[in-house]
Amino acid sequence: MINLEMFGFRAMWSPYLFCITAVITGVYFYWCSRHKGRVSAKEKVLFVLSALFFYAAAGSPVDLLGHVMFSAHMTQMAVLFLVVPPLLISGIPGWAWKKLIFRPVVKPLFSFFSMPLIALVLFNGIFSLYHIPFIFDFVKTASLYHTLMNGLIFVTAFFMWWPLVHKVDGLPRLSGLMKLGYIMADGILLTPACALIMFSGAPMYATYTDPAAWAEAMKLCVPLDLLEEIPLSGPEMFNTLPPLEDQQLGAVLMKIIQEAVYGTYLAVIFFQWVRTEREKDTMSEPPYIEHTVS
Repeated sequence: MINLEMFGFRAMWSPYLFCITAVITGVYFYWCSRHKGRVSAKEKVLFVLSALFFYAAAGSPVDLLGHVMFSAHMTQMAVLFLVVPPLLISGIPGWAWKKLIFRPVVKPLFSFFSMPLIALVLFNGIFSLYHIPFIFDFVKTASLYHTLMNGLIFVTAFFMWWPLVHKVDGLPRLSGLMKLGYIMADGILLTPACALIMFSGAPMYATYTDPAAWAEAMKLCVPLDLLEEIPLSGPEMFNTLPPLEDQQLGAVLMKIIQEAVYGTYLAVIFFQWVRTEREKDTMSEPPYIEHTVS
């Protein structure tokens, strides 16, 4: 495998995206300093984690590798849409979200798109639609549509996670049991797309097999002046795995990361639900009165 460093620092580390991520994080902490005591240390840690995972998936060499290996692409998708959104939602206090959402135009739209059934169908539907081969290859070779598609999937992922993790007073919340069912349904809805990719008998995507399509896709992450200087024959220059095995590995990694993330939230939600039920039982028990014999 040829070293990816031949594409240069800009392609490897996306300095512009790093600066944007750093500025947003700086603005967040400046905002926190203006509201001392209203943002917990846990929320700050979660926000920083969301920024780190976002840059790791979208700005580090993982992004460049995602244009070379389908397995890296699916890992990138899993981090961006299954890891970053819940951390971002949890990293901003409920009262701050309330100020943003409770506005005349925003609230009805937000309430509609964050409805559990709508959110589940939109995220899983658009994610699956994106991985239809002719749509995938078109989006992967067009910078504008690639940005729009990834932005759309991120927004739907945000709404998909919202019913599970938000703590905004005045907005509907799922009960513990409903959250468990919600996560299970989410996992089931994403399975068909992964299964089709996993059990396909042939490589599905031209942008990982056809040299011309791959070269067009590389323009999305490598400066044109560098691409003109580097003699490229195809993705096999960097990927030692056969295309079909790489494709199957990508689907497997997506499911593994999904199950790990969902399993973590299932455990957290389950124990929170059990604790809440125990507290309810304790409060409903009549007080113990000791009787003495006179």
